[in-house]
Amino acid sequence: MLPLHNNNGDLETGKLFNSKFRIRVFEKFGAWLRLIWADKNSRNLLLFLCLNLSFAFVELFYGVVTNSLGLISDSFHMFFDCTGLLAGLIASVITKWRANDKFSFGYVRAEVLAGFVNGLFLLFIAFFIFSEAVERILEPPEVKHERLFVVSVLGFLVNLIGIFAFQHGHGHSHGGGHGHSHGGGHSHDNNHGHSHGAPGPEVDSRNSQIMQGVYLHILADTLGSVGVIVSAILMWAFGWMIADPICSMFIAILISLSVLSLIKDSVLILMQRQPRELDSQLPSCYQRLMQLEGVYSVQEPHFWTLCSDFFVGSVKLEVARNADPRYLTQQAQLIFQGVGVRQIYVHLDYSLT
Repeated sequence: MLPLHNNNGDLETGKLFNSKFRIRVFEKFGAWLRLIWADKNSRNLLLFLCLNLSFAFVELFYGVVTNSLGLISDSFHMFFDCTGLLAGLIASVITKWRANDKFSFGYVRAEVLAGFVNGLFLLFIAFFIFSEAVERILEPPEVKHERLFVVSVLGFLVNLIGIFAFQHGHGHSHGGGHGHSHGGGHSHDNNHGHSHGAPGPEVDSRNSQIMQGVYLHILADTLGSVGVIVSAILMWAFGWMIADPICSMFIAILISLSVLSLIKDSVLILMQRQPRELDSQLPSCYQRLMQLEGVYSVQEPHFWTLCSDFFVGSVKLEVARNADPRYLTQQAQLIFQGVGVRQIYVHLDYSLT
């Protein structure tokens, strides 16, 4: 008679595996939470995310009860703002991951990708709100404006908290920061030399696209709340039910305008465009390079934005055979660092004549 198969061993193994998996998940989550809480901007993002998400549900509930498209559209905008806040939190952690052999520049462009994707989602919801508002203009529904006013005022106060929390990060402008290189140039015996700038990029979260995008979204939300308040007053005082869809169109336009600049900047970075802040600076840098002793020509200049406020570049110099490689590479680094290029790679091509 064949023995029955005992599954107790397999069950115990499965339970042990699940237990270890849960422990690893909690440890990873705890590490992420500590990283977020250690940074002031990330901490503000987390706290405002909880506040924004809670009130978005309140707005959605009262928007359905009062049949107000303006309030419903504003709640969806707040939900997508929560998406942006969550993307900011995730990106703020990912950007701190160390560079490796596969990602030699690190993961700092996560904030650019997060801003780009968030902008596309917001444009989609803006189009949806605008199309719904056009339909309601043709047939304005009955709106319970007496409940609309209180909730819209509360939404306005919530957004004011967000503006106060993030206005400092938005106040910093792109570019202009002077980077410093910690690695001196070095040369090789084979007709060319390389100079390397700072060993690893770091994102200044105050100037990141995530922080600027969050500020713009909250600002648009605030103006949208003002629009809902105005429409509630107009409906209460004059019975103008058409004010609600007009308010919704106003909110949709604000959403679009708030993200267009963010999407444009993200696309330019992803397309490796030369930083606009350097357009007027680089020609004078090339002239200064040509004035260095032993430099014949400047060739193949390439400059790009790695992430917000972090400019990287490479350039090839045709130099005399007796040129001092250390002097030329150090001078080239100083010239480009003076206009805000954080990391510069200099290739020296020695002339045969």
